[in-house]
Amino acid sequence: MSLTVWLTGLPSSGKSTIASAVADRIRPVRATEILDGDVIRREFFPELGYSKDDRVENVRRIGGMAAMLARNGVVVIVPVIAPYRSAREAVRRQHQDSGLGFVEVFVDADLDTCMSRDVKGLYRRAVDGEISGLTGYNDPYEPPEDPEVHLVTPHSSPEACTDRLAEFINQRLESRV
Repeated sequence: MSLTVWLTGLPSSGKSTIASAVADRIRPVRATEILDGDVIRREFFPELGYSKDDRVENVRRIGGMAAMLARNGVVVIVPVIAPYRSAREAVRRQHQDSGLGFVEVFVDADLDTCMSRDVKGLYRRAVDGEISGLTGYNDPYEPPEDPEVHLVTPHSSPEACTDRLAEFINQRLESRV
């Protein structure tokens, strides 16, 4: 009964908000862990930068951590941008090859919405020229082609997205018993 739920999307699309709310729902009945991309990078992989190779390596490492937890029966929720489709697909294959469940969730918000939210002030800093290489602004983001769950956050409340994803996860876990 293990599962990795990978939330991908632009910065400020709602990944961490939804991940936290879903974890709060699942945690009372199943061991659950959040591997937040910002926290993991800061605490475990500070040597990685934001080049394409470093971003791919970051996703690979987080995917490995997720698989390790999932092998031990933990529901792992991973809100990580993971801008490159091939890197996300490699994590999916790793899970599948190990007999572990993997769900890709596209937390979909257009650039204007993300810029208006700008939770961490990244877009403002990018516009002002203080930072470069911001995913979706001046660095590529490859949206999933066929995610198991597609949440369009500008058109749904965080509660509605949480309800939908928590229900999907519970159904997936019940079908794997």
